[in-house]
Amino acid sequence: MLILHRREFLKIGSLATAAMLVPRFLKAFEQPGLSEGQKVLVIIQLSGGNDGLNTVIPYRNDMYYESRPQLAIPKSQVVGLTDEQGLHPALEGLKELYENGELAILNSVGYPNPDRSHFRSMDIWQTASDSQQVLTTGWVGRYLDAQCSGCPHPSVQAIEVDDTLSKAMKGAQYTGLAVHDPAQLHRASDDPFFREILKKPVVDDDHLQVDYLYKVMAETLSSADYLYDQAGLYHEDGQYPDTQIGKDMKTVASLILAGLPTRVYYLSLGSFDTHVNQQPQQQRLFKQLNDAILAFRNDLKKHNRFQDVIIMTFSEFGRRVSQNASAGTDHGTANCMFLISGGLKRQGVLNAPPDLQNLDQGDLRYEIDFKQVYATILHKWLEANDQLILGKNYPYLDFI
Repeated sequence: MLILHRREFLKIGSLATAAMLVPRFLKAFEQPGLSEGQKVLVIIQLSGGNDGLNTVIPYRNDMYYESRPQLAIPKSQVVGLTDEQGLHPALEGLKELYENGELAILNSVGYPNPDRSHFRSMDIWQTASDSQQVLTTGWVGRYLDAQCSGCPHPSVQAIEVDDTLSKAMKGAQYTGLAVHDPAQLHRASDDPFFREILKKPVVDDDHLQVDYLYKVMAETLSSADYLYDQAGLYHEDGQYPDTQIGKDMKTVASLILAGLPTRVYYLSLGSFDTHVNQQPQQQRLFKQLNDAILAFRNDLKKHNRFQDVIIMTFSEFGRRVSQNASAGTDHGTANCMFLISGGLKRQGVLNAPPDLQNLDQGDLRYEIDFKQVYATILHKWLEANDQLILGKNYPYLDFI
């Protein structure tokens, strides 16, 4: 009997952790993929509280410049969209999407009685709770609960491109999968060490049974080759930037074009917590976001899939209207959201700019509850029961 000592056990812990998440995901490739016209949602979380006023800029409003004498984007640098608003210069590529009817912008999105804590506000956005309500499940997880009863592999319906799973993806019955790099899993699973230990029974020093580890590893090894050969993980048609968000968007495009039945993908970019020296940080992150979205859009359009995919960006809150003394902005409330797709029914800037004359203790007032956006996507895009998932009826918007 081969004895696997605790040190060796820990050595394969990393693979085991990934494997526990991935085998059913890999096996799901053997199931039918998305049918023609089925819609996919790609969520991009701008972590840390992105400054919406320097994202979609009210460049005709003097109060914007008065509130931010050093931090405001000069009018000459704003990427103009309308007579009143434009984009941060690092988001210049999104103007092409705007002109093609592939970009919709919502201003002043938030929720009643906003919380300025990163943790609590992100929890509210990820669970779709009210500000005074604490939920233990995420809104995407509840989508899985509602839609995936009887599915052979329900968790494959939602994939987070990360090492850990966000609360948004956790349901009462089903959860999504956290898979940062499926190709890396294939390389790891091909290690002769792992294939060798599967040939003999293994226990640790305390004689704990680790049969589950055998099962998980066996499923992973048997599926990884199929994934490598069939899933198109080395999809090279698109040119993606060499950034983490660029790599993550390439992974999502590869899985979509491979025909997975996945309906929701979840990614993160950050940190946008710009209390100090905001300008260079936001410039750098927006450049990464801009380039990754353009590459993804071009890739999917080439394969006639962009009309079936919608990208939704969000951040847990915006920033205060006035700059602080450290060339940054502090935690605020309402914010803007981008909706990007070849299947939009209403495009452009969908509502009025934020009202800088009617603030709530120095913060923007929300005009659109973010749960209206969720309800619209759940009902109109994912064809799910939004009332069941969100627990209330919310008015639908008309961007899809």
